[in-house]
Amino acid sequence: MNNILVTGGAGFIGSAFVRHMVVAYPDCNIICFDKLTYAGNLDNLLPVSDEENYRFERGDIADRRAVQRALDDYAIDAIVNFAAESHVDRSILDPDAFIHTDVVGVYILLDEGKKHGIERFCQVSTDEVYGDIHVGRSIEDDRFLPNSPYAASKAGGELMVRAYHVTYGMDTVVTRGSNTYGPYQYPEKLVPFFTTEAMDERMLPVYGDGKQIRDWLHVDDHARGVDRILRFGKPGEAYNLAGENQRLNIDVTRRILELLGKPQSLIRHVPDREGHDRRYAMTAEKARSLGWNRQFDFDQGLEATVRWYQENEWWWRKLKTGDYLEFYRQQYADRLESVS
Repeated sequence: MNNILVTGGAGFIGSAFVRHMVVAYPDCNIICFDKLTYAGNLDNLLPVSDEENYRFERGDIADRRAVQRALDDYAIDAIVNFAAESHVDRSILDPDAFIHTDVVGVYILLDEGKKHGIERFCQVSTDEVYGDIHVGRSIEDDRFLPNSPYAASKAGGELMVRAYHVTYGMDTVVTRGSNTYGPYQYPEKLVPFFTTEAMDERMLPVYGDGKQIRDWLHVDDHARGVDRILRFGKPGEAYNLAGENQRLNIDVTRRILELLGKPQSLIRHVPDREGHDRRYAMTAEKARSLGWNRQFDFDQGLEATVRWYQENEWWWRKLKTGDYLEFYRQQYADRLESVS
């Protein structure tokens, strides 16, 4: 796998993977393929932009011709697909975009990958395909019970990957990551959203009672996990990449305020979103059997992440305009007004 196409490589997790791969494998050519939607950001790739084994191509995974060109031009050996619409809140407002990218786009990548005879296809998925886990922890063979359009679209993409493995014998692997945090995350997700809003002493809209449980995984651990499974995963198998750091959303929010030295009074409990899963939890034993282990403790990782946003206002302030402000208005304005 000398020439690796990383789709969605300018996004949050994808860019962490690109940065990792470019440095870890100087003899591999890493081609970042990204549509550069609101969440795709070439600033995420500045640390490796001058490296000889890095290339960027702008394109949409749902555009068959663009995918064909990339596979031909770079003689691609493997595809790692991070490209996705990925925010549950946005999927509730506009499900169509999620089906287009997360299902149709995955199909086109698989189909063109098969025609070009690539060695391996790695689909990056999510713990949300398992749905709401009231007790215990999900294992890879558990059934899918997605509850949001986002989770359903990711499950649909996974099922297409399985079909191409079973029907055509394509060498595929799937990763399912838990809630991921760290530097370069678009500021609509919980950690960067509450961090940057609190820095400006704006109200933090916490859904419902805030006692939803999420399992937190640092983005660099996530990137290394995808690398491990790309190289050593068994064809046709899926692997959980679990942070095994379960926290209540309200506790994470309170800790962010503590780290920033901001008052807890900034918290506002607002009406919950539709179909909000209460708890996610997975085991990671299967990934550990391949030699993957987490390196980041959540408390230390969160502190470092909050500090990164404090020290890198140049990166996020210019993002909190335009599309971001429209999404904020649609998702939070009425909720905050209802409790003011």
